[in-house]
Amino acid sequence: MCLHDHTPAALPASAVPRRGVLAGAAALAGISVASLAAQLGSAPAAKAAGNAPHSGRPVPPPPMIIEGGTIVDPKTGNAVEDGVLVLEEGRVSAVGSRDETRRAVAALAGRARMVDASGRWVLPGLIDVHVHANALSDAAAILQGGATSVRSGSSSFYQDVALAALPEWAAGASPRMSPAGLFISPELGDSLLADPDLAPLASLQGGVTEHTDLAYLTRVNLKRGAQVIKTRANPRAGLAEQDPRELVYGYDQLSAVVKAAGKAGVLCHAYSAEGIDGAVRAGVRSIEHGVFVTEETISRMASRGTYFTPTMDAITSMAGSSDPVLAARGREYTPIIKAAVRAAHEAGVTVVAGTDSFGSDVTPIGTEARLLAEAGLSPLDALRAATVNAAALLGWSRDAGRLVRGSYADAVIVNADPLKSASALEQIGAVVAQGVLVRNNP
Repeated sequence: MCLHDHTPAALPASAVPRRGVLAGAAALAGISVASLAAQLGSAPAAKAAGNAPHSGRPVPPPPMIIEGGTIVDPKTGNAVEDGVLVLEEGRVSAVGSRDETRRAVAALAGRARMVDASGRWVLPGLIDVHVHANALSDAAAILQGGATSVRSGSSSFYQDVALAALPEWAAGASPRMSPAGLFISPELGDSLLADPDLAPLASLQGGVTEHTDLAYLTRVNLKRGAQVIKTRANPRAGLAEQDPRELVYGYDQLSAVVKAAGKAGVLCHAYSAEGIDGAVRAGVRSIEHGVFVTEETISRMASRGTYFTPTMDAITSMAGSSDPVLAARGREYTPIIKAAVRAAHEAGVTVVAGTDSFGSDVTPIGTEARLLAEAGLSPLDALRAATVNAAALLGWSRDAGRLVRGSYADAVIVNADPLKSASALEQIGAVVAQGVLVRNNP
């Protein structure tokens, strides 16, 4: 689980230029220009662009045909046995039975990469709505775990904004990313150096707490490319020296962040009953963690359409910590969060899957789905939490979460029936991201 506090280590000597967010964030993540080129050099877009990355549009990966597997639609729960999925120019061009896709397959004869999914199940690429990715290695680990789309839970120096730009130019180098930029939190640490516009915040006594300063930090994030805003109501549960029930930001402060974020929406780290309720009343789009949510707040979440990201693995895994404080929290919190997930789901709150993975220490999204099922969701609802529900939260319902004509060319192949057991999502045989086969274990 993630034990970070969103406070970066010492800043490398190189400065971050106002231009070139991608190169700057890569440098801050410890990635040299040579390393970046080496890791992306095999991508179709990189080959097409040569040494001048802006000399032309990226070339999409070659077509791909996945055949023989059972194709599952998480929205309906329907499945097509011996199905065919045709991916072309970064999108699904055909999907269905062999007869329904016959013409599409014939049109690509001799040009498409063939992937045999016989005896397995084909799903849309999974979606992890809470990750902290700061480097290319992090992105690669997330993809290997089956998540082809993610929502950032913040990064230290806008690395998530840079990662969000990669799929267009280097298919398969990173999951599709909804970046959050910097964590809206009182103490920014070295993240103040992520943008010269943040320098005025360095002189604040007591950190970023006033409404005008919260709004300012939010606007800087949006200007830098954040597509969603991350803030907090409480401290971290994964750090023994912090009290996760202490209030960091209350209703008024969270309202200031929500107002400044506008249509981008806000995800809020919250543990205490007061913190969760204040965040929901302030209008955040999703509650992250939410251990001590009350029945009253659950009812409010259902009526407002607030999503719930319980980050089951991050919370329950504390029970195995070598730190006695964290182990005690894990044992205490596990039955509470399970009951909260069950109650929220039964009340009509949309539950989504997020692992709170940090760096290359990635929990596969399938593990989170299994834990949601163990908390009371059906296998189909656990699958939906990592597909259609997550896509709806990101605003990507037209493109992600299902395999339909025109949707993203993202897919996973699993070795067991996900409609019978959510643990099937942990048995990943292949991953296709942006039309590129990034993992294949036949």
